[in-house]
Amino acid sequence: MSPDPKSHTVEKIGGTSMSRVNELVDTLFLNKDDPYGRIFVVSAFGGITNLLLEHKKSGEPGVYALFANDDTEHGWHDQLDRVAEAMKAAHHAVLSNKGDLRMADEFVTERILGVRNCLIDLQRLCSYGHFRLSEHMQQTRELLSGLGETHSAFVTTLLLQRAGIDARFVDLSGWRDEGDVTLDQRIEGAFEDIDPMVEMPIVTGYAQCAEGLMSHYDRGYSEVTFSRIAALTGAGEAIIHKEFHLSSADPKLVGEDAVCKLGRTNFDVADQLSNMGMEAIHPKAAKTLRRSGVPLRVTNAFDPGDPGTLIDDQPAENPAVEIVTGLDIIALELFEQDMVGVKGYDTAVLEVLTRHNVRIVSKVSNANTITHYLDASLAKMRQVETDLAKLYPSARVSSRTMSMASVIGRDLNGLSVLTRGLQAIAGAGLEAVGASQGPRNVDVQFILERDNLKPAIKALHDALIPQEAKLAVVA
Repeated sequence: MSPDPKSHTVEKIGGTSMSRVNELVDTLFLNKDDPYGRIFVVSAFGGITNLLLEHKKSGEPGVYALFANDDTEHGWHDQLDRVAEAMKAAHHAVLSNKGDLRMADEFVTERILGVRNCLIDLQRLCSYGHFRLSEHMQQTRELLSGLGETHSAFVTTLLLQRAGIDARFVDLSGWRDEGDVTLDQRIEGAFEDIDPMVEMPIVTGYAQCAEGLMSHYDRGYSEVTFSRIAALTGAGEAIIHKEFHLSSADPKLVGEDAVCKLGRTNFDVADQLSNMGMEAIHPKAAKTLRRSGVPLRVTNAFDPGDPGTLIDDQPAENPAVEIVTGLDIIALELFEQDMVGVKGYDTAVLEVLTRHNVRIVSKVSNANTITHYLDASLAKMRQVETDLAKLYPSARVSSRTMSMASVIGRDLNGLSVLTRGLQAIAGAGLEAVGASQGPRNVDVQFILERDNLKPAIKALHDALIPQEAKLAVVA
């Protein structure tokens, strides 16, 4: 399926690729006779959002976390200085013109100063008894998160203008704007005088709006912005440029020669990948594209000659395993002898997990035990365990580090994936602690000790990806 040649595309570049954006000028931005008819939505440079908020994997505090727990009155100031240094290092790595570097440095200095003054004023205001800092933390998180994308969009615009492209910096972050608008109003207002067929908009992945993107989507906000722009502007296709092909497994785990690139899959598979922390696109963004009838393409930004993977609503022509992936998890187990026949235990556990913003990957239960497989830090799990122990003092609450391997495909009917997967894991000298398969037959999950995840993925891939698929693109 090809985009309407009369329509434009909306294309997103992720943070890791953004850190090499200078390498994309000739291959991505200028690789066509006519470079226009494309709107680019950019993420922050790699690592910047971690410094601004908190590290996505380790939980190491950034400016936001330090400001929220400010007991030294210096921690968040020092961290904001580190953000400024990291931003300048990022654009010095991709810009070469001295004038552009000076403008980018000044941009960072001005924005960092504005954020610092805002946070100082907020602290001062909340020193009065009538105001509570906790009531303003969501807005603070929004303010900080938008800083990374405005920087990367501004720098990319400078880079492209230097290359002769009529690029326009489109700032959706609401910086010093008056009034509170919806996401759609923010986008429509920004694009009302833009013609992407004659200029190239470079748009911030963060958009300030009344809904509060961070409160609803947290770190997935840039893809939500991307999808709404595609829907509202009537894009012929939405494209996400990553630093790798969407393949049957991580080539670092199973070998470059063993993987096969997906030529096509559907949004159902994309949702399963998102659940495993391997987002092709945020589920809410995928929903927007599906409803708008805008197909999604995932490409390798550094392999411009390859069409990538088309994601739409079409079912598979034949049953097949498409992807084997996995992630580290924590198994939270609540054992209560008196649970049998009593309602409410599951609801209470979910309430605690929701309050601590813990992501549930999967769960299993029996007569007296509920086990949730979670994507969370150990520090956060200690808080969850403490709350559950207070709630159910006679229960045994425990958690342990584990991993989950998942076999995913549009249609797994008739392939005996559960049985063959367990055999493959055992054949590799490993043991599956648990396994499950839902009736929709789009994924099968295997629970393993954490150290066994990588060899298990390789064993599952070797056993379940057909040899012929490794020699040709999955259709």
